[in-house]
Amino acid sequence: MVLALWVGLSVVIVVLLGLFVFGLRRRLIQRSGGTFDCSLRWDVSEEPDSLGKGWVYGVARYSGDRVDWFRVFSYAPRPRRGLERSAIEVIARRMPEGEEELALLSDSVVLGCLHRGTRLELAMSEDALTGFLAWLEAAPPGQRVNVA
Repeated sequence: MVLALWVGLSVVIVVLLGLFVFGLRRRLIQRSGGTFDCSLRWDVSEEPDSLGKGWVYGVARYSGDRVDWFRVFSYAPRPRRGLERSAIEVIARRMPEGEEELALLSDSVVLGCLHRGTRLELAMSEDALTGFLAWLEAAPPGQRVNVA
């Protein structure tokens, strides 16, 4: 009986500690500012997938001439992906289709991009999209930026 109580208490403590670290990580990512909710689908085909598969919810953070993308449901302190401003080419903009609407945050807009030859899609709110496109177009003189 006492052993079961200790095991149960240990499990509760471990779960609470995990949730605390999870929340602390998100707070540290957002501490420096310049963050926005952004789902990512990496290495997608030419045809849009209306089934909503492959989307990963995350937080993106502006960091100089790059956007660092962090998975929300992760304990990793480093970004999962880094997108350099000079290497991003916007090729399409669309609204979520089919079951994709369920996989993304409400009112998301999907931005199709090429980054160093890899096709990816970013889904973000209209406000975040406006800021992202402004950030892309604000590249220093001499850098090539393609915004469709």
